[in-house]
Amino acid sequence: MAMGNRLLVLRFAADPLRLRGVRSRLQALGTRLGCNNKRVAELIIAVNEACMNIMQHAYKGDTSGRIVLEVHRDADTLEVLLTDFAAPVEHRKIAPRALHDLRPGGLGTHFIRASVDECSYGHLDDQSGNFVRMRKRIN
Repeated sequence: MAMGNRLLVLRFAADPLRLRGVRSRLQALGTRLGCNNKRVAELIIAVNEACMNIMQHAYKGDTSGRIVLEVHRDADTLEVLLTDFAAPVEHRKIAPRALHDLRPGGLGTHFIRASVDECSYGHLDDQSGNFVRMRKRIN
């Protein structure tokens, strides 16, 4: 399912207050790898938005939910896999709102798609849960 060498695994509560630490760990990883700063920042934006979507839509604000983040590397590409254990989400409903529709929220998928090279969604095969897989060239 995942590619290349696993560089990082984080398990955390579906609580927005946990995202600062997630962003910090991703920044430190990017620095350690000598990655292009702009690309690392874009990856952090995408991961933050995807986590917020999991928290708001999959877990519906239940902070007892769990999220697992894995980062793998294959040559100059990082793959981030976010897994939740919430009820399966209808992936065909995951779509950005029209940009001209000016109101709060609903733009997370725009930011994700603008920030990574590939993004896909799926369900866990043998249990309740969903995953988001994002791939980003880093150099």
